[in-house]
Amino acid sequence: METKQYDVVIIGGGISGTALLYLLSRYTDLNSIALVEKDKGIATLNSHGRNNSQTLHCGDIETNYSLEKAVKVKAGASMVVNYASQLPSCEHILYKYSKMVLAVGEQECDELHERYQAFHPHYDKMELWDADGISRIEPNVVWGRNERIAALGVTDDYSAVNFQALADSFVAQSKRSDTNVDVLLNTKITKIIERNNDGFELCTKEGKIQARSVVVSAGGHSLLFAQRMGYGNQYACLPVAGSFYYAPDVLRGKVYTIQNDKLPFAAIHGDPDLLVRGKTRFGPTALVLPMLERHNYKTIPDFMRLFHLDPGVLKVMWDLFKVSDIRNYMIKNILFEVPYIRQRLFLKDARKIVPTLQLQDLTFAKRIGGIRPVMIDKENRKLHMGEAKINPGNGIIFNMTPSPGATSCLQNAEQDVQALANYLGCEFKQEQLDKELKNN
Repeated sequence: METKQYDVVIIGGGISGTALLYLLSRYTDLNSIALVEKDKGIATLNSHGRNNSQTLHCGDIETNYSLEKAVKVKAGASMVVNYASQLPSCEHILYKYSKMVLAVGEQECDELHERYQAFHPHYDKMELWDADGISRIEPNVVWGRNERIAALGVTDDYSAVNFQALADSFVAQSKRSDTNVDVLLNTKITKIIERNNDGFELCTKEGKIQARSVVVSAGGHSLLFAQRMGYGNQYACLPVAGSFYYAPDVLRGKVYTIQNDKLPFAAIHGDPDLLVRGKTRFGPTALVLPMLERHNYKTIPDFMRLFHLDPGVLKVMWDLFKVSDIRNYMIKNILFEVPYIRQRLFLKDARKIVPTLQLQDLTFAKRIGGIRPVMIDKENRKLHMGEAKINPGNGIIFNMTPSPGATSCLQNAEQDVQALANYLGCEFKQEQLDKELKNN
């Protein structure tokens, strides 16, 4: 392969990398950009619909979000909707389903009423429903119950997204720009070399790529690249895999459940699967696995390089395991992967959403579900649950983006564009971006 020089090289062809490719091509005056992906296609791993919740997170039904975080996530989701709405067709990308977060029992219902009072001023479409209101939208959620229930929800809004289709559209729109855009598939970066004040050299089996700046958006592998270059050693990676279960078509839209504040993992939800018609998908579970890609055992050595059992990591793991709710949850999620046992155990959780589900209704969704790279902050000895970004200020950025990183892809990419524009001295058309993606 002939050595080529680019202004920016993006490593990782998922939703985060392709969103950055689009913003750079449309809103800067850079001359050449490359997107490098080791797989044979765009968004084939965690950004593929089989490996994520297919949810456009807006912060209204996610009870693990504070109001501050919810409002920020809502702004990111709006950027995605505004972008897609300007395409000739977005029906294959965004979907309108009803969505709600369900409260079961007196305590959860009281908590939901308080949340409604705080959040409704920021979400004008949000409604508070009792059992009768829920039954008009999701009858299967109400049938067979004796306890009090309530829900916060929205009936007319975009709530589901095919992130692979969104990533494909980012690439297609990027190639329509005046910028020279190269998309290099089946190209694995083996090493990044920082040259003395002269950009970076990226090594592949096919040859070398030179870049003035580099952005690594490759999940847990981003941290691996960073640490090989001497950055981000304050982090370790805890890969959390999520599995799903299929049931018949019992839900019309998305039904989330109240988050347990003691658990650092999302509560399960149920919704129609965008990729498998006639199926409701329940999940995700949360299982710590020693690999950076689900079902890819070749990434186990990469995990071992990132997971050092030093005092900081041991302190975080002990703090997690000594809490009975977390300990029991982690053990239960191991059992969720065991044939014969898993359906019987998961049925109890799924019945919180649909009480009349039967054991024969549930089937384990084989090879469905991805891995979220949760960062362990060794210096502060705690889990870092939000997006993690390492920017040493020398023209290279490393992104590790767990949920809701997919929803916030354009929002996160905007931060990177601002940083790259400052470093490279290029033009960033902020006003145009604000007009097209924020003001609709």
